[in-house]
Amino acid sequence: MSDFEQVDVVVVGLGVGGEEVAGKLAGAGLSVVAVEQNLVGGECPYWGCVPSKMMIRAAGALAEARRVNGLAGRAQVQPDWTPVGRRIRDEATDTWNDKVAVERLTGKGARFVRGSAIIAGPGRVRVGQQDFQARRGIVLATGTSAAIPPIDGLAGTPYWTNREAIEAEAVPESLVVLGGGAIGLELAQVYARFGARVTVVEAVDRLLSAEEPESSRAVERALRADGIDVRTGASAERVEHDGGGFTVRLAGGGSVAGERLLVATGRRPRLADLGLETVGLDPAARAVAVDERLRAGDRIWAVGDVTGQGAFTHVAMYQAGIVVRDILGQEGPGADYRALPRVTFTDPEIGAVGLSERQARDQGIRVQVGYAETGARGWIHQAGDDVFVKLVADADRGVLVGATSAGPAGGEVLGALVVAVHGEVPLEKLRHMIYAYPTFHRGIEDALRTLK
Repeated sequence: MSDFEQVDVVVVGLGVGGEEVAGKLAGAGLSVVAVEQNLVGGECPYWGCVPSKMMIRAAGALAEARRVNGLAGRAQVQPDWTPVGRRIRDEATDTWNDKVAVERLTGKGARFVRGSAIIAGPGRVRVGQQDFQARRGIVLATGTSAAIPPIDGLAGTPYWTNREAIEAEAVPESLVVLGGGAIGLELAQVYARFGARVTVVEAVDRLLSAEEPESSRAVERALRADGIDVRTGASAERVEHDGGGFTVRLAGGGSVAGERLLVATGRRPRLADLGLETVGLDPAARAVAVDERLRAGDRIWAVGDVTGQGAFTHVAMYQAGIVVRDILGQEGPGADYRALPRVTFTDPEIGAVGLSERQARDQGIRVQVGYAETGARGWIHQAGDDVFVKLVADADRGVLVGATSAGPAGGEVLGALVVAVHGEVPLEKLRHMIYAYPTFHRGIEDALRTLK
């Protein structure tokens, strides 16, 4: 043990959750070694939530400009990817450089080490030639990477993941997207609105299969309206690349082709080659099992995507606060995911919290469902029937256990629904609130009236 440098905590992985833990613990006076082999800040600021929403904002501006015709006059729209790419590069400090993030972290008192960490036993971490003994423990925050399916012919081709799609300096003439989840659909709509001919291939029978069927239908209608060819219930059997483009052969016959191929079929935790077996953890697991304090074992915690509670920045930050309190011996509630919010930033946005109708029924809950389109505001926006609120209630307890809000402000309307689910606000209280008119959130009141 004498060969290991003594520190209080080693944080392995510096995505948003790991960076938050390292910075807060260092700021509290602990000696913290923070280890990252890639970029401090992780996926979110460089290839995830921040740059993708820049792209979505730009694509949304194009869509809004096109809606001028029939609403306010006439407009001609000419897409230009140049300012989008430039803005993303400015945000990512041009060459995806984390100098600012590293300085932010070390400015809080943490010691930053660039490299690959190997856990060498309880409390022990090796990074290259440096060995550390963490007296208080280790925090795992290594995140996830794109899951690449074992499709015949795919390996070795220049396919895109979300990273290449974010870094692209030009819009391809055509794009095939494998995967009908949030990442694939957001990027598919962006590229379609910038002029690419886009095809989405999803193996199951609907898009956004983890969300409500009503959400799936709304998104599919919107994508088709943007000219996207949507293929659900279609599995990719083989991929071919001839140097100029891709052909994806589908199971049962047929094929789709595109200049580029985006693989957006999910993500898997980065757990291999960390030495987890030395502390009793399974490196082949789908996620690190943790308790309500995010403890994965004796003096070892996990935070963020590796815990399997959703690959969301807000979850990682929420968990980071719990880990910091636990290590510092502070009081506070443990993790509670009953009201976990999530938003798919397509147009319409799909905001959801808690349980879906099916999940609630599968748990044996006596379910009431309410559904309403958002009336006047949806009509004002000419948003059709893709603007709605769906409520899932526990009839026995008289509270909401889940909800969905879809529309131009679906993610913002979700805020009120998260409070209702998290706070277990009685349905009678919600029914007798005053809801401003004409707003999108007024759909909550309308949906409450339909609960049955």
